[in-house]
Amino acid sequence: MITTLKKLGPGLLFAGAAIGVSHLVQSTRAGADFGLGLLWALLLATLFKYPFFQYGARYASATGESLLDGYKKLGTPILIIYYILSFATIFTIQTAVTIVTAGLATTLFGDFSPIVIGGTTISSIQIWTVIITIICLAIVLRGKYKLLDVLMKVIIITLSISTIGAVIVALTNTTEPLNFTQVFPKGTIEIGFLAAFMGWMPAPLDIAVAQSLWTVEKKKDTKSFNTKTALFDFNIGYISTIVLGVCFVFLGYLIMYGSGETFSNSGASFSNQLIQMYTSSLGNWAYIIIGIAAFTTMFSTTLTTLDASPRTMHRSSQLLFKKEFSKGFLFWASILAIGTIIIFFAFASEMGLLVKIATILSFITAPFYAIINYWLIRSKHMPQNAKPQRWLHLLSWAGIIFLTSFSIWYLTTL
Repeated sequence: MITTLKKLGPGLLFAGAAIGVSHLVQSTRAGADFGLGLLWALLLATLFKYPFFQYGARYASATGESLLDGYKKLGTPILIIYYILSFATIFTIQTAVTIVTAGLATTLFGDFSPIVIGGTTISSIQIWTVIITIICLAIVLRGKYKLLDVLMKVIIITLSISTIGAVIVALTNTTEPLNFTQVFPKGTIEIGFLAAFMGWMPAPLDIAVAQSLWTVEKKKDTKSFNTKTALFDFNIGYISTIVLGVCFVFLGYLIMYGSGETFSNSGASFSNQLIQMYTSSLGNWAYIIIGIAAFTTMFSTTLTTLDASPRTMHRSSQLLFKKEFSKGFLFWASILAIGTIIIFFAFASEMGLLVKIATILSFITAPFYAIINYWLIRSKHMPQNAKPQRWLHLLSWAGIIFLTSFSIWYLTTL
């Protein structure tokens, strides 16, 4: 068991980045609003996105370089498009996940007394945002990959045990038969939710780039981390995102479906509603279990995205501008942390809007990442002995058609 855990790394970091807003917010809401009726959407999204996520681990383990290096080999314009898309979304994504994390911290650990600076009142959730951002920044700058690797193993194990435990308790408490009838949302609001739900389930496709960079780091640290090990590691992480995604849908369904409750767009209010709904149904003793599951879910995402985005922007800058930028990671991590705090202070009450924008942007850009990842993996830059099997090629084509068609359909319904 210990030996197997040591071999794992980038796959669990992927899981840590993936299991966040998509699970705690979107999957819970899917269960609360549609029962188990959107399980088809969760399973289809994870099926059709699988090859394009896996190609990050496959390419990096086989070549020793990241997907970004591969994009550059395919053509500088592709890397430029990636760079622009990433810069346009990293602040919104980081703010969206940090808002939810800060809201949970406020609910679980208590309020701070408001601080007045120059006539402006700084609320408790804003203080928590600054604290969480500073802690995460310190971890990624001080410990870098090795510390992140160790921490994520503890976080994912804790998250998995607490979430699965909560589902088991909720199932034992229900007397109604489970309804597995699948539904397709109708109406603009419902379709918008479906796009947001699938956009970040299990994660935005650009996480594959960070996965490839983490794999390169793991190969430096562990010489035996070959393609076979990397794919095993990735599959463990990916399966955990699917299992926990289903768990959160079940929790939303078992605890909230048909309750008539509506979720607030405020980070603090949403978090408080979430925890209170669980405890009112399961009992006060469940507060700690749900609290641990919810907070570790969001803290892991906040931490890994604060590492992933600066890492990808730093490497992109090196490749585009052909300079080493020795302090590039520090620069991008600091810029992202500061930008997150500024955006949060400006839009603290608009958690729902920020989450929706971030998730829908991820959904409509998914075809771009799917196409270039598949293009790279079957190109001459990929070692022949590490290229994917025939079934992955077929699934890739099906995934590209599905993601492209669904994005076009969604845009025509706006």
